[in-house]
Amino acid sequence: GIRLVGKSERPMRTCRSCFLRHSILKSTNSRAWESAELAVPDVCIIDTSTAHRTNPDWAYGFPELSKAHREAIAAGKRIAGPGCHAGGFIATVYPLVACGLLPKDTLLTCNSITGYSGGGRKMIEAYRDGARPEEYLSPRQYGMTQVHKHLPEMQVITGLTHAPAFSPIVADFYAGMVVTVPVFAEQMTGCPTLQTVREAMADHYAGQKLVKVINDETPKFYGANALAGHDSMEIRVDGNDRVILLTARFDNLGKGASGAAVQCMNIAMGLDETEGLNP
Repeated sequence: GIRLVGKSERPMRTCRSCFLRHSILKSTNSRAWESAELAVPDVCIIDTSTAHRTNPDWAYGFPELSKAHREAIAAGKRIAGPGCHAGGFIATVYPLVACGLLPKDTLLTCNSITGYSGGGRKMIEAYRDGARPEEYLSPRQYGMTQVHKHLPEMQVITGLTHAPAFSPIVADFYAGMVVTVPVFAEQMTGCPTLQTVREAMADHYAGQKLVKVINDETPKFYGANALAGHDSMEIRVDGNDRVILLTARFDNLGKGASGAAVQCMNIAMGLDETEGLNP
C-alpha cells in the first residue's frame, strides 16, 4: 500500500502504526526528519522536503543522473525527491562534471524562472488575490541573500567545490520553469566547442524516458510554461563556441516535485517509471 503524509499530520500518529509499504512525505523539514526516524526500516519513504537531499544515506531521487542513482532508488528504503530549481541545475551540470568537461572547481551562475505555484499555498493565494500589488504583474527576483535552501543540494549532488551564484525568479504564471546555467567554453576542460558539449549531454541522457536533450534550431523565445502539466524535462545546449547556455525546462510541480516522487515510487515498486505520469 501507499500513504501520503501531509504537513498537517503529526509523525507520531502516522508512523509505525499507519505507514504502509511505501510512503511519500509532503511535509516540513522538521516533520520529515521526525517521520523518517519513527518509521520502521522496511518502509520505503520518499521525502519531498529538503530535509534529506544531501544525506548520503538517502538515495537522491533523480534516476537519470547515473546507473548508480537509479539502482539506489530501486533498492533503497529512503529516497529524497529533488528540489525544483536544484533539479534543473543538477540535470544540466552533473553530466558535464561526470564526463570531465566541467572542472569541479568551476564558479557557476544559475538563473531560474518559475511559476508561482512553486511557492506553495500562500504564494498561490497571493497571486490570485484580486487586490494584489501591481508588482506581481512583473517577474520578481528573490533569494537575494544567496542562502536559498536549494544551494547545498545543487553543490553536493553535482560534486562542485562551490555552490553557484543563484538568481531564482517567480513570475505571474501558475506552473512551469526554465533553469539556465551559462558557461564560458574557456572555463571547461579543453575549451570544447558547442557541438562537443551538445553531444556529451545527449550521450548522457540517451534512452531516458522522462529527460530528453533537444538539439534542434535555437528558438528565438523559450517559454517557461510550455511543459506545465507534464512530468518530463527538456534539456537544451545553446549559445556558441564561446558562451554555452545550458537550460532545463519542466513543470515545477511535475519533474520538479510530485512527478519526480511518483517516478521514484514506480521504480522502487518495480513498475514502469512512467506509470501514472504524463510525459
